[in-house]
Amino acid sequence: MNDQIFQLSGQQLAKICKQTMPSQDDELLLNQLQTLNPEYSIRLAKISEEWYRLGGIVDIDGNRIANDLIEWTERTYIECGKNMQILIDFAQEKKLIATRQTGNTLNIVVQIGSQAEQFIQLDIDKIYEIADRVLVNQYHPPEDLEEFIDPLEPDCLEAFCIGNSRYSYRRKTDVAIFMDELNKYYIEEHPVQRFMNDWNRSSAQQKALLSDDWIVRPYRHVGRFGEQHINIEIINAQQKQVPQLDDINGKKGVALHNLLTRFDRQAGYPFAWFFYMVNGKQVSSHCGAAVYKDISGDYSYLPERDAAVLKDWVSSPYSV
Repeated sequence: MNDQIFQLSGQQLAKICKQTMPSQDDELLLNQLQTLNPEYSIRLAKISEEWYRLGGIVDIDGNRIANDLIEWTERTYIECGKNMQILIDFAQEKKLIATRQTGNTLNIVVQIGSQAEQFIQLDIDKIYEIADRVLVNQYHPPEDLEEFIDPLEPDCLEAFCIGNSRYSYRRKTDVAIFMDELNKYYIEEHPVQRFMNDWNRSSAQQKALLSDDWIVRPYRHVGRFGEQHINIEIINAQQKQVPQLDDINGKKGVALHNLLTRFDRQAGYPFAWFFYMVNGKQVSSHCGAAVYKDISGDYSYLPERDAAVLKDWVSSPYSV
């Protein structure tokens, strides 16, 4: 697998993002990446909900003063002799305006094999910068740097865009490699690894790719003693109209089987209900127990491979 995507470092991906003008459907960016990776398909798996964060500073005419509001504030505060009033007076005299960045994160998938973990995920931000408040509210001046940077009572103005939208590279995750590294820190099988292993041995793997329905979110967190930990979440990437399987009291046999079949049909692959259940979405954990009770008695509607996965889950439940 010597495809070119493995040769692209974060720096190279950042350069591609910088040189590509965002389009409404992001087709240009996807085509650029596909050209660099002709052997495998690249597709946009999910677009996140809109988020926003602090931006920079412009003057009243929209001219750029600083890219980073926090850095500018801390530096200028020192230049003002750490005198808050001088900083406030300076900002008001120059009629400075604060900006914010708003955007979405594109989760792009490069499928490199048929197994659940055999994909690369590129996370790229699509960012717009908007000026929408005066830096200092003259009627409610800040009392400290924290309030100067992010005031509780901002003096809002009619928003206007600063420049064009842009892409910003965030992260590249080779999921198989990441999971191998993550598993070194866990004595027991990590829940996301178990989710992927269950996918690989179930009927789902024979009909669908895990990355068609699920993506990952790697992250770091700090332990109680300040130590750094890496971890990962698995997230459903689809907005399919699957039924809610909460109230299954009294359902068994043909009636329960029909509910599961309808769910799988709408999700797009067999045994989907199990993975939604493990993820805590749409399907109650009571469903797993009810199905296992069914197939342990008079009914046999699950393929052997799926029955084995369910049996292991009943013996040792997990969630992701």
